[in-house]
Amino acid sequence: MDALVSTDWLAEALGDPDLRILDATAFALDPARDPRAEYLAGHIPTAQFLDLSGLADPDSDLPGMLPGAARFAERVGALGVSEGDRIVLYDNSPHRTAARAWWMFRTFGAKEVAILDGGLHAWHSAGLPLVPGEEPAGPAIFAARRNDDAVRNLAQIRGNVASRVEQVLDARGAARFTGEEADPHGAAPGHIAGSRNLPYTRLLDELGRFRTPAEIRAAFAEAGIDPHRPLVTTCGSGVTAAVLLFGAHLIGKDDVALYDGSWSEYGADPATEKAIGPA
Repeated sequence: MDALVSTDWLAEALGDPDLRILDATAFALDPARDPRAEYLAGHIPTAQFLDLSGLADPDSDLPGMLPGAARFAERVGALGVSEGDRIVLYDNSPHRTAARAWWMFRTFGAKEVAILDGGLHAWHSAGLPLVPGEEPAGPAIFAARRNDDAVRNLAQIRGNVASRVEQVLDARGAARFTGEEADPHGAAPGHIAGSRNLPYTRLLDELGRFRTPAEIRAAFAEAGIDPHRPLVTTCGSGVTAAVLLFGAHLIGKDDVALYDGSWSEYGADPATEKAIGPA
């Protein structure tokens, strides 16, 4: 299974015994929208609601931090998902939250994980059916083992600011990166010293589908990223950073980690080295 699948592929695969479909929609910046209510109103047949916003570390003060392996395994196992299943993720969010879920599943050891290109909008636009209500799910065992190489913490990022061993790429919009726009989480303005900027929307077309590999490579190059050096992606709270990480995967670059605390953590720490203006 490819990492990015089409509506045609998914429609043909529906009903396969090893296929698990998960709605990974979340609206962190739009509390007026309820992703569970939208799922119940209509979702792709057999899809379970992942509740991505709730799949987080309950002991962290930061938004949506990666949970422990045991919590992740319990939550996704209750949805009938094991690490050996073929897992297809989709969303109905402007922030392409399925990419965050994709990164999480891969970090905890899932073997085959894909994103539905264009999400729920693409499925509906293709005239494919939506069904309301809940879906039955038998429990499964997900043997979760966290890959720490996929995650960066504050201490590692602060060390990297000095060493510049890894490139840091910020998925936020240009105005937030430069500090012209206030941070919605209340952190300081600006960006991680030495980081580059590639707004995640640059990797998507007008319908929310991922651009071609050639276009993605060009976007990374225009942002000043050397394809031969390791990369860390960041954003406001670790969501759209996953869009850049997934885009890198699509062009064969997998020496990429995600800074989970992102600007919500780094920008709120008065001791971190910050920069204002363009990269």
